[in-house]
Order: sequence, then structure tokens, then C-alpha cells
Amino acid sequence: IIQTIPRDVNTAIMEMLVMAYALKTSCAKNIIGVIPYFPYSKQCKMRKRGSIVCKLLASMLAKAGLSHIITMDLHQKEIQGFFSFPVDNLRASPFLLQYIQEEVSKHYRQRWMITSHQTKLNCLNLCTRTPFPGIELPSTMDDIIDDVEDFVAAAEILKERGAYKIYIMATHGLLSADAPRLIEESAIDEVVVTNTVPHEVQKLQCPKIKTVDVSMILAEAIRRIHNGESMAYLFRNITVDD
Repeated sequence: IIQTIPRDVNTAIMEMLVMAYALKTSCAKNIIGVIPYFPYSKQCKMRKRGSIVCKLLASMLAKAGLSHIITMDLHQKEIQGFFSFPVDNLRASPFLLQYIQEEVSKHYRQRWMITSHQTKLNCLNLCTRTPFPGIELPSTMDDIIDDVEDFVAAAEILKERGAYKIYIMATHGLLSADAPRLIEESAIDEVVVTNTVPHEVQKLQCPKIKTVDVSMILAEAIRRIHNGESMAYLFRNITVDD
């Protein structure tokens, strides 16, 4: 069952639960959910007397009959412990690094250093420039980008201090509310996200939003699970910290 998560999150969840339960009652041997962006993943910790919604959703999926999940860049890796069945948490970082190598670096004549996934994309350093002291920036690569106000503010400071190009990168581009407008009017040159979440409307509103396709790794994961092959190949360039 391949289920992307559109704006109406709860409807998408219910659709998947109903479909999984229909397959379970039809005696399906294995029911595998492909959920590129796992919803409610930020609600994975107890805050005061609140509920851990992510754990509830994991229990609901298991009860409905799912036996395996393929997803990408969970907000916290520990979320995998909420499930009573296997979870393959694929990574988008190799695709985003490839985007940098193929698209970004061609605009510069300076030499780029990209070391293997040290603190994710914090590993990216422009050799001929020095860091900007005193600026606290949002994470260079995050799993989710939704509210962009912090990024917009940071971009303004970087421009004032001489930054030539400013790129924001994330796996899941939710970009809700006024995010497209804020990005378009900001000093940010590009916001690069993957296609784990549909964002065609946002791209029409803001040409600065660029998409990196990760369908290939999801398709390969489906093929390997279907044929009973090892999934280790898909994590060959992934470090413990990534």
C-alpha cells in the first residue's frame, strides 16, 4: 500500500487503515505500507500530560494488519521502537548531496569539500569562505521544513554579511500556510526538498522551491522486500549519525 500524505492528513491515515484491514480480512500473507513521510512524527515524546500520537498511530497500523513499513527520514530514529513489526527508515541525504554536487557546485568556481555524511549536510564547507561568527542558523539539513520564518531571518543576516547564494535543504517539504510567499520574498535562492510530500501547488506559488526525486530508492526497497533480498545495499553509504 503506497500512501502519500496530502494536506488532509487524517483522511489519508484512515484510508490506509481501511485498506490494510481489508487486505488482512482477505488473508493477505504480508501487508507492507510505503509511507514516504510518516505523519505525526514530531509528536513522538511525552510533553507534560500530553499523548504520544506517533506511538498511537504505530499501534493502529499494526492492529489494522500491516506487517512492514517503508518510510524515509523519520523525525527521530527512535520512532522505529514504537512498532511491533519491521520498519525500513530510508535516507534522503545521498540524493540531496548529489543535488549539491550536480546543481549547486556548477555555479561556483571555488572548490567544494564534501566529507561522508559528517553531521549530515553540516559536512559541506566552501573552502574559500570563512564561517559567519555569531550567527545561530537552523539545522543545515532537517527532515521537515514547514515554518520558514527562522530560515528567512537567517538568510537576511547571511546576505548582509556577504553570502553569495543561500540554499535551504530538507527531506519533507510541508511548506504550509504562507511559506511559499515568505520564501519568494526572501533572500533565499532555493529551497530544495524531496518528493515525499506533494507540493505542486507550493511550487506554482514559488519558483524557488526545487524537488529532488527519491522514487528510485523507494521502488528498489519495494522490489527487494518482494523478492526477499537484503535491504543492506540501500544503507551502504549511511553512517550511524545520519
